[in-house]
Amino acid sequence: MQSPSRGRRLDAVSGPFTPRTPRVVAARRLQRRRDREATGRFLAEGPQAVREALARPDTVVELFGTPAALDRYADLAASAARADVPVSEVTDEGLAALAETVAPQGLVAVCRHLDVPLTTALSRSPRLVAVLAEIRDPGNAGTVLRTADAAGAAAVVFAGDAVDPYNGKCVRASAGSLFHVDVVRAPDPAEVVAALRAAGLAVLATTGYGDADLDDLADAGRLAAPTAWLFGSEAHGLPEQLTAAADERVRVPLHGRAESLNLAAAAAVCLYASARAHR
Repeated sequence: MQSPSRGRRLDAVSGPFTPRTPRVVAARRLQRRRDREATGRFLAEGPQAVREALARPDTVVELFGTPAALDRYADLAASAARADVPVSEVTDEGLAALAETVAPQGLVAVCRHLDVPLTTALSRSPRLVAVLAEIRDPGNAGTVLRTADAAGAAAVVFAGDAVDPYNGKCVRASAGSLFHVDVVRAPDPAEVVAALRAAGLAVLATTGYGDADLDDLADAGRLAAPTAWLFGSEAHGLPEQLTAAADERVRVPLHGRAESLNLAAAAAVCLYASARAHR
């Protein structure tokens, strides 16, 4: 019977890598934003993220895995080998140095940055776009990215002083969706709004004090057009200049006694309202 390890390209020729192996040390530096920016690379942890990364051509640079994980996920190791991606065995301690979770699942991939210019994303005529304006919490940002992907959004824009989309927590919270959509990083949110409008998208700003009710817009058929939703941070909301620049300031109706919805929940309601209208 053939060993599951046969047929995969193993670069750990002298035994599994340890936390002190130079390639592990170099990869571990990608946990820091400045090193991600300097190299144009980031880490994707766990079999789900690795699977989605490998499905996107020319994304994975190297795959690290414990011997047990590479046997358990032999299909992923084989996919990496077919793509000529080095597969490096690491000890449990080496993998723990690369992982940022308490109970890692044995696989970490080094990936190339994925972001594209806003002009490129808009040239593909998206019908649904999510803009994360000044959102700094990586868990929230990754969850909204995942929701946007599920709702059929073609692009997610990280605008202004937003969290790094390649932050480890953001990557994990996206559950692989980071690899499915156009990721855009844009320093000026106002320029993003102008470009979205010029591309023919209706720009809707979410705010608890909006003058337009989401249900009313849906009932009136006003969500059927190509739409970009603006979402602000949970703590501070959208900057005033962005709410003023939007075509509509939209509130999600609250039918019970809750004071508000959190960012991820509000984003899900809005994005799915558009998804339903588009279909």
